[in-house]
Amino acid sequence: MADARDPSAETAFITVEIAGPPRRIAVRVREGAGPPVVWLGGFRSDMGATKAMAVDSWAETAGRRLVRFDYSGHGASDGTFAEGTISAWLADAEAVIAAYAAERPVLIGSSMGGWIACLAARARRQRGEAPPAGLVLIAPALDFTETLMWDRFPPEVRETLTRDRVWYRPTDYAPEPDPITLDLIEDGRRHGMLDGPIDLGCPVHILQGMEDPDVPPAHAFRLVERLPRAGTVLTLIADGDHRLSRPQDIRRLVAAVAETA
Repeated sequence: MADARDPSAETAFITVEIAGPPRRIAVRVREGAGPPVVWLGGFRSDMGATKAMAVDSWAETAGRRLVRFDYSGHGASDGTFAEGTISAWLADAEAVIAAYAAERPVLIGSSMGGWIACLAARARRQRGEAPPAGLVLIAPALDFTETLMWDRFPPEVRETLTRDRVWYRPTDYAPEPDPITLDLIEDGRRHGMLDGPIDLGCPVHILQGMEDPDVPPAHAFRLVERLPRAGTVLTLIADGDHRLSRPQDIRRLVAAVAETA
């Protein structure tokens, strides 16, 4: 989806050449003060989605620097979605952060973006860099390719993936099915986080809908159990779904971002 709702920002492009073929990644930056805030979208989402634009409106009002981008195969960026992997999308995110938000950013990750945000934060610590200023995670889907996909797939779907290396999954979020590839599943196993402690060196605020059929509350509880108790906050929305895009959900998200940022 083209993002034409922010006429004040021009779309810039950076080239990423690792974890896949060279590709141009579309980026939009709202200039402002304070630690830069970075939006990391979900699976097949883009930087013009409802929650991303709500955070952009907050940044405009608060005078904060906000960075939004599209992963390869998403939105205005190069690439084919079906060829994407967690490694490639993580490389896209890290390149954008390095170019536009290198100094202690606040990372906001939605669904898959929550996993990417945690991976990027962990990588900063492993490289000896300062950790992010904080993370805000919406229905964070860490390890989703294994725990929420492969482990849940019936035998016939696993057989199709093994044989054809792709399975087309019906989805409520797009008119066409999601192409789920064996490459995506296998690559995801290289980035698992939920089997051990997760210390990202910064506060983490999780927003989780209790009626989320895609990333169930138990998944958020598992993440909380692996994070340090100090600095970890879990907000449960009893009637919230996966999108968490209702006006009341947006207010909670913006409040969490404002508190973290």
